[in-house]
Amino acid sequence: MIFQRALKRELFSTAAGVFLTLFTITITMMLIRILGQAAKGRVASEDVMALIGFTSLNYMPIILILTGFVSVLLVVTRSYQDSEMVVWFASGLSLTRWLRPVMEFAIPIVVLVTLLGFFVTPWAYRQSAEFRERFEKREDIARISPGKFQESAAAQRVFFVEKMSDDLGKVKNVFINSTKNGEITTVVSQNGTVETNDKGEKFVVLEDGMRYQETPDQSDFRIMEFEKYTAYIAPKGDVTVSDISTRSMTTMELLTDANSKKMGELVWRIGLPFMSVLLMLLAIPLGFVNPRAGRSFNLIIAVLLYMTYSNLSSFIQAYVSQNKLAFGLAWWPLHLIVALIILLLFALRLGVNSKYHPYVLLSAMKHKRLRDKGNRS
Repeated sequence: MIFQRALKRELFSTAAGVFLTLFTITITMMLIRILGQAAKGRVASEDVMALIGFTSLNYMPIILILTGFVSVLLVVTRSYQDSEMVVWFASGLSLTRWLRPVMEFAIPIVVLVTLLGFFVTPWAYRQSAEFRERFEKREDIARISPGKFQESAAAQRVFFVEKMSDDLGKVKNVFINSTKNGEITTVVSQNGTVETNDKGEKFVVLEDGMRYQETPDQSDFRIMEFEKYTAYIAPKGDVTVSDISTRSMTTMELLTDANSKKMGELVWRIGLPFMSVLLMLLAIPLGFVNPRAGRSFNLIIAVLLYMTYSNLSSFIQAYVSQNKLAFGLAWWPLHLIVALIILLLFALRLGVNSKYHPYVLLSAMKHKRLRDKGNRS
């Protein structure tokens, strides 16, 4: 049918613009946040692009859900504003005829949301956690950011280096404060080099500096000058995720050895495809606007409904994670309520938009008079 092909073409073109806008906003916000973390020494600068990619995959299901919802809403609203829906209803066609093209538009989005929510997003969370864990377990010399105080991996030393060569082989103006066996040692030096012994262990060799040593419960301390002082650099540990969150677990891991937190995450993942398709169906009756009035009101209502739906989903997930609600009673009632609301709105719109409704009859008569007047002229 020509109408269905034209509608699907308009839906996909609108979705492309909406997705590009939402994705650009998300990437910009993530870029600012991750660059700020890199500037503060919380993540490695070379990992910024990878972390942005993983984080964008984490947000992709929500972006796709919003893309489908907003796209259908905009297309339906435009049809009302351009009086296309008046002609549609006056021709005896029902609003339910929009279901088929909208569902054909929705199927690819729902499939993508399902694949992302059940498989891709957990993998992205796991990769992001491994990148951050690897940064936390890097060698002490690699942790140093010139011009900033930095704590060692074992949390027993504090480093400060004013300058460092590009190959991390030489350092200048070094300050090291360490605690061991109840003694506090402070070392300052103007120059130093990084050396490796036969066993592959790394040391920083400081030259022409001062060493201060004190015990907290004693009033005296020792001051020593040195020509060379060797400090051991703690090696990096194995790159493993020490604290695996439920978000980074695969769906099979959630199903095996289930607990309340895993069930809460499973409720959220199951709800994503339901939320995607139900919001797009909700946008059909929700897109009604009076052609003579603005469309701000229904857009505000649409935003409020989406926020309510999303927040209630998060609320239910939290209740299941806290073992306050059983999984069997949590994953379906909210989506059933939304489906009933959609049926109610469709029933109201079908009654109002009947070809025998006074509004539709008056609009059709107005268009007929304008057409007749144009033919006479």
